[in-house]
Amino acid sequence: MVTGKDDLIPAMIEAYMMEKGINQFYTELSVKAHSYEARKAFSELARWEAEHMRYMQHLYQAFTDEREMLSFNEFATRAKPDTAEGGMPMKELEESIEEYAFLDDIGAIMFALKVEGNEYNLYKKLSSQAQDTNAKVLFEELMGWEQKHIEYLMGLKQKIEGSLRRA
Repeated sequence: MVTGKDDLIPAMIEAYMMEKGINQFYTELSVKAHSYEARKAFSELARWEAEHMRYMQHLYQAFTDEREMLSFNEFATRAKPDTAEGGMPMKELEESIEEYAFLDDIGAIMFALKVEGNEYNLYKKLSSQAQDTNAKVLFEELMGWEQKHIEYLMGLKQKIEGSLRRA
């Protein structure tokens, strides 16, 4: 697990792995959500996380001067994340998907908000502890991504709650 005292390259690899883990989580939730709106939202979040993974890949390749896509693609294909963003172990996250599979969409969104909040707090902590200036900037950028996800989920929650009240 990244500590904030890491250099930029190990921090990028760890961040990539966490992005991959949360991408898998949102992909699964996008299939299990009850309403169209929630399925669409989780698909969108999964797409954003995939974009984050591509960003981390390009950043890694730029800093390591690695021009070969194949070696990174091999890594990406073989990489099995142990933790998702926020530091939640993948096994625990996968178990929670099953636990939340029967909840309504608001319950799933609340869980996603918890995960995104944990991610934001982890990146904030890592940013404050970062000794490498580039790693600090990376963690601050990741915080910004998570803030956008939280705002998106809050908007979706309000939209679904509003439609439930009208029904």
